[in-house]
Amino acid sequence: MNHTPSSLRAALNKPLLSFWQIVNMNVGFFGIQFSFGLQQSSMSPIYKYLGADEASLPYLWLAGPMTGLIVQPIIGAMSDRTVSRWGRRTPYFLIGALLCSLGLLFMPFSQTLWMAAGLLWILDAANNVTMEPYRAFVSDKLDSRQHSLGFLTQSAFTGLGQTLAYLTPSLLVLLGMNKDAVNSHHIPHIVIAAFLIGAIFSAVSILWTLKTTKEIPLTAEQLTTIRNKPAGWQATLDEIVVAVREMPLTMKQLAVVKLFQWYGMFCYWQYIMLSLGRTIFSTNDPASPGFREAGLLNGQLGAFYNLIAFIAAFALVPLTRRIGPKITHALCLTCAGIAMLSIPSIHTPGLLFIPMIGIGLAWASIMGNPYVMLAGCIPAERTGVYMGIFNMFIVIPMIIQIFTLPLYYNRLLAGNPENVVRLAGGLLICAALAVTLVRSAASARAQELAATT
Repeated sequence: MNHTPSSLRAALNKPLLSFWQIVNMNVGFFGIQFSFGLQQSSMSPIYKYLGADEASLPYLWLAGPMTGLIVQPIIGAMSDRTVSRWGRRTPYFLIGALLCSLGLLFMPFSQTLWMAAGLLWILDAANNVTMEPYRAFVSDKLDSRQHSLGFLTQSAFTGLGQTLAYLTPSLLVLLGMNKDAVNSHHIPHIVIAAFLIGAIFSAVSILWTLKTTKEIPLTAEQLTTIRNKPAGWQATLDEIVVAVREMPLTMKQLAVVKLFQWYGMFCYWQYIMLSLGRTIFSTNDPASPGFREAGLLNGQLGAFYNLIAFIAAFALVPLTRRIGPKITHALCLTCAGIAMLSIPSIHTPGLLFIPMIGIGLAWASIMGNPYVMLAGCIPAERTGVYMGIFNMFIVIPMIIQIFTLPLYYNRLLAGNPENVVRLAGGLLICAALAVTLVRSAASARAQELAATT
């Protein structure tokens, strides 16, 4: 099978876009990430309000990685093969965003633990239907010279969307809502309102991108190639298998980085609020005022590190161009690792904003630089399927974390969420070391060529 080499992507003569065109293209990512921010900040508290056990929390987060593992590579491969009046990618992230809005509408009204877990499956499936076609859409539109700007702008909208998601409950309190008002299941009214706001943002932001940014029309040759491909589910699965078998070396090496990176981030998101409850408010009782205060503090800290990510994403563009995405990413991950290791030792709320700077730098890099490295090593006609497979390197570490952390939470981590946050910091430092071993696309291709000759 012949493929267009990634080194020839610049020869496709895509027009360079203005900064504001790239911004409009990525606005839809704001709504997607507002939804993810609500999940990161609110799902563990919601589960606790509904009676979940601390050691079992990872199991209740299974929805995201499982749906990502199944949905994203399939949707990515399907979007590579789709021919419609709206384009290849647009139908997927439009439908996904609308389903995401419905999931956000119903989530805060969960009556039982398993209702919340089930809705999270629906919400994550919708987000995953949206995510990789959206990333492929950005790669489709941009010349290789603008990949760093495009994906780091996407990272900036990740920071902005999640900043507002984390901060919304505190803003609602400032606007006059009672922080202690709860429903019959102890879910605060400010959390319910935040999810309703997220439902609106999810739909409106995607509609803005669709209004301002159109896909590049396929050429007659591309249309012929797509239409000549075998149709059906078996052909789609075969395409995924072939893509995995022919995976570029750079992509394989990034899988090791993401194993440490995403295992650590999942640990942090699941247990940071519980850690703050103990270190700052001396409580783990979900019915106590201190527990709700910990939720607000976590929202403020999460908003701050995402704001740092929003600012840093643009600041990282010239740095990435100067020293490369690999070194930039290693430095940012190291900052986050040191920050997470320090958090359990801090007992003054104001001082917690200092380590959030390191976490914000890493979050900006996580959502941008690995995709800069990826986009330079994959063939253009397989962008969708490889973006979907690349997401497997996010969700597989999460699944491993879900099924392993409960096994040693009490025995090795003393049943203490503070130790989970420390573990997350150590893992991010391991990810920083692993990324220094990743070969660039050019050197990886040279090594692959030498191996075949």
